[in-house]
Amino acid sequence: MTTSSNGQYIAAIDQGTTSSRCIIFGADGRIVSVDQQEHRQIFPQPGWVEHDATEIWTRVQSVIRGALQKAGLSKDDIRAIGITNQRETTLLWDKNTGEPVHNAIVWQDTRTEGLCKELGRNVGQDRFRRETGLPLSSYFAGPKIRWLLDNVEGLRERAERGEILFGTMDTWVIWNLTGGVNGGRHVTDVTNASRTMLMNLHTLQWDPKILESMKVPATVLPEIRSSAEVYGTAVGDLEGVPVASALGDQQAALFGQTCFSEGEAKSTYGTGTFLLLNTGERLVNSYQGLLTTVGYRIGEQKPVYALEGSIAVTGSLVQWFRDQLGIISTAAEIETLASTVEDNGGAYIVPAFSGLFAPYWRSDARGVITGLTRYVTKGHLARAVLEATSWQTREVVDAMQKDSGVELTALKVDGGMTSNNLLMQHIADVLDAPVVRPYIAETTALGAAYAAGLAVGFWPDLETLRANWHVAAEWTPRMEKDVRESEYRNWRKSVERTMGWVEEDEPADS
Repeated sequence: MTTSSNGQYIAAIDQGTTSSRCIIFGADGRIVSVDQQEHRQIFPQPGWVEHDATEIWTRVQSVIRGALQKAGLSKDDIRAIGITNQRETTLLWDKNTGEPVHNAIVWQDTRTEGLCKELGRNVGQDRFRRETGLPLSSYFAGPKIRWLLDNVEGLRERAERGEILFGTMDTWVIWNLTGGVNGGRHVTDVTNASRTMLMNLHTLQWDPKILESMKVPATVLPEIRSSAEVYGTAVGDLEGVPVASALGDQQAALFGQTCFSEGEAKSTYGTGTFLLLNTGERLVNSYQGLLTTVGYRIGEQKPVYALEGSIAVTGSLVQWFRDQLGIISTAAEIETLASTVEDNGGAYIVPAFSGLFAPYWRSDARGVITGLTRYVTKGHLARAVLEATSWQTREVVDAMQKDSGVELTALKVDGGMTSNNLLMQHIADVLDAPVVRPYIAETTALGAAYAAGLAVGFWPDLETLRANWHVAAEWTPRMEKDVRESEYRNWRKSVERTMGWVEEDEPADS
């Protein structure tokens, strides 16, 4: 593939839930410069979360300028631009003015819960699972589009006249980056399209039957392209530079962690945790409460699929321990406190604060602390907080192995919690598999940069990217098998105690 400039660097735009960043990478995959800006979180009512998409685009332009300035580079030094984004966040805008018709509805927003129940009809949440790999949930973009078309006055008519465009944040950024109202490219990639609930995983195209069921006109939808190809060239500060990749954030981390072979998996430990397992060219349907998703697709090659398990509460449990209970004053202190004891003293904490996610999907569950005796100290509780992340990881990995028949060879980890050595060791112990942290922690932006670089021939192949990947730390299992299994049994008993806490007739957040 050709490229117009002879740049020695790749720029990645990471449009996240709380901020936008531009990171510039060199050929060795190391970071040259970073610029970052936060944007507002808008909460019009409980359970609703919105972003101002115009503000986000302003921030994106600003961080591009900032990253170039910090590195002392110009657009001629940049060979290609990659995009990664918060997935499922939904925006509709006027194609002729470029003005959003409403704030973007963020992935966390729950306003479409009722609509999803209605769409499930007599089938329930698996109505579109065979085609899309997803359960009917307020998480995904399709129902959000429908909500906007139903609730913004005159919008459905404008959409049917072809005046309105839909996009997740990758689409919005690419459209603006490539010219906006003056010829901007209206595209998305297979990974983001696979999170709308409107794309058929088998054909990698919008599914006409689902569009009809969801009452979403095909005219608003972007063209679905691969994750690594040139979509167009940029205008503005990066004028003339090819815009050459798009990947949803968790898939970008899978790519940045170079999980290119079947059986390779990555887990991103942040507020919550996302675990993705590469299942190769096999599309694996989940019967264990996981999502089937596109991992990535390079150019004309066959798509690579993944199983995804999401854990709602991991890092946020440490925050709860700090802010609500006041037992520690900084997140880092939890490791010190947990290290004052040898084990959890028989105590387990299951953080089902808003129900259980994968592999249970029980919205009637609430958090519990089990196994309390007079013996238990705050050190034991600190350890139980950390161990909750390990056991939840183990449950998701077990579900993945049952669904796919693929044995986990090693778990590559990234995200803020990976600086906690005690936790990483415990994860290796309960998985009975090595846990590996790479030298470059910014795996999401790196994944977008890698895909863009491949598209323009900056890196020749996947093997070159693998060679860039260096281990910073590795933890190998040390726990005896009988200890592991007996503790896992206790964990599962604790999980059972969380279920059925919220009665059907109670309001969910009472």
